[in-house]
Amino acid sequence: MALCFAAPSAIQAQDSTSACNNAPISYEGWTLDWSDDFNGSVPNPDIWVRTERGTADWAKTQSNDPRVVTMRDGMLVLRGIVNDNFEADPSPYLCGGVTTKRTKGFAPGRMEVRARFQSAKGAWPAIWMLPFELTPENSWPNGGEIDLMEHLNHDTIVYQTVHSPYTYVDGHTDNPVASVHPSFDPTAFNVYGVDVYPDSIVFHLNGIPTNVYPRIPGLKGQYPYYQPMYLLLDMQLEGNWVGKADPSELPVEMEIDWVRHYIPAEN
Repeated sequence: MALCFAAPSAIQAQDSTSACNNAPISYEGWTLDWSDDFNGSVPNPDIWVRTERGTADWAKTQSNDPRVVTMRDGMLVLRGIVNDNFEADPSPYLCGGVTTKRTKGFAPGRMEVRARFQSAKGAWPAIWMLPFELTPENSWPNGGEIDLMEHLNHDTIVYQTVHSPYTYVDGHTDNPVASVHPSFDPTAFNVYGVDVYPDSIVFHLNGIPTNVYPRIPGLKGQYPYYQPMYLLLDMQLEGNWVGKADPSELPVEMEIDWVRHYIPAEN
């Protein structure tokens, strides 16, 4: 299969429907560190573990039901379904997700995920990163959170956001801008990406930069992101932010085509 080469500029816009998206792109200044094309019969168990049910809004309906995390046509498929067995699980909805928590941390660099998801009332698919080192210093939000993509309901925008004590505790979300909401085609595969540098975070959508979040020297808790992080891919239903689900619009799913991680190339 032919390899697609990036233009000399830092980021090349990607055609989300191009066959070239099946081969890693060669970016100037970056070296491909790791990738997963989900070509097996199950997600690689050495890398991916199921997300766990928890008290946080995003985790309240996460489930180990085999129907909500599957593989299909070279894709990882994460589903949200109406629960049909309340004796086995009291949750009204069951959702699937996978994570590299405790299995693989990604050094600061470029992370890209090609995905497509269905829209539904109360659906909240997400692609995001948290600190790999599980220490008190990294407890949320102290260690930071990077959201490559969150989508709500039937919106025609996605959210790309950073969280930290500076944004969440102190409330500084506009200086600098911590969240942007680029428009996208909700029926298509799109590439959601982020570059993590010592002095800034750059979000992109299909290779086009959407926001630069700079590090501001001297601000405590403003930039905890330059450290290894793990990746989470999950479908979620309901929550304070997304609202109530409509069972008539379910099931809903997110397809993950591939995940790629790049690190800075050696000079």
